[in-house]
Amino acid sequence: MLVGGGGRPARAVGAGAAGGRPLIITEDPLLLDDLLRLCAAAGAEPHVRHSVPEQSGTGGTGGTGGAGGAEEVRGGVGWESAPLVLVGDDAARRVRGAPRRDGVFLVGRELDDPLVWQRAVEIGAEEVLRLPDAESRLVDRIADVVEGAGKPALAVGVIGGSGGAGASTLACALAIRAARAGERTILIDGDPLGGGMDVLLGGEGAEGLRWPDFAGSRGRVGAGALEESLPELHALRVLSWDRGERVVVPPAAMRSVLAAARRRGGVVVVDLPRRVDEAVAEVLAQLDLVLMVVPGELRSVAAAGRVAAGVRMVARDVRVVVRGRCPGGLDAETVAGLLGVPLAGEVPVELGLPGRVAEGEPPGAQRRGALARFCDGFWQRALGAAPGVPA
Repeated sequence: MLVGGGGRPARAVGAGAAGGRPLIITEDPLLLDDLLRLCAAAGAEPHVRHSVPEQSGTGGTGGTGGAGGAEEVRGGVGWESAPLVLVGDDAARRVRGAPRRDGVFLVGRELDDPLVWQRAVEIGAEEVLRLPDAESRLVDRIADVVEGAGKPALAVGVIGGSGGAGASTLACALAIRAARAGERTILIDGDPLGGGMDVLLGGEGAEGLRWPDFAGSRGRVGAGALEESLPELHALRVLSWDRGERVVVPPAAMRSVLAAARRRGGVVVVDLPRRVDEAVAEVLAQLDLVLMVVPGELRSVAAAGRVAAGVRMVARDVRVVVRGRCPGGLDAETVAGLLGVPLAGEVPVELGLPGRVAEGEPPGAQRRGALARFCDGFWQRALGAAPGVPA
């Protein structure tokens, strides 16, 4: 479920829309109530059985409403075909003869019995989950099934090494070029004082949710619902700020929203503020790569050194992008050497870009521009993509 401001449901993912329906095996009515409730929270409609379908001569309750046995196997709701199997502790002995498979969890409400671990081994369970302590963990796993969770998106953050370095411009251009290359793309504005990425894209009035709508998010955010709720501009989705006074999103909400954005695959680009607070640290911890934009002059390099020190405490991979070269300034290799950060490349100054942006054309839209060429080359290396990027 996608939770908006104040914890109100904003939009729900359709049950079983992407990855399939989990299988529940239990005769414990209280445990079944708990599992059905958790499946509902994850947007899943489960099949419910009293034993392994392939070994059962009679149908179970809920789900298909059909007969058991081979008919259930052909219907895709068997032990081996279900994407996730939740076995109640009461049913562990009844499924001991089932074939070993991934995605089996032994679930109960009172699992203090030391023999529970033995039963888990006997049925090949990946994990033993005790409710209510493991509820959030279980909802996450069920939601992964519903959303068809696969390879996560490549998440790239862009941060300015100094004021006016052009980080927002580069973040916007990276997102534009990724979208035009056919990648599912989400651009996230992580800087509440940056003026708004929707404005940079010419979509300030576009319909959709903004950051304040997610400030009350707790727990898991639905990936599909997140994507559908955001404004769509230039073939990509954008999470930006509104024009209100809120400039803070709790770290937990930041973490949940970015995790949801990554679960659908493709590309996520995050425009980052230069100050690393707790919320920004939550974002940095999930990023695959951070690009720090630094103009090629000494004062900017000095400022960037302080920014890099804070970012590198959390981020796993930080690289520098040198923007242009001032007269008598530093070359790209020298800037990277002074910062002790690997060089990702150099972006030449693109003449006429500010004027085109002011007229409503987003950065990176000019296929032959210096900014677009840098971004296209970056994505081809990062994604291993051989095809050219269309205009």
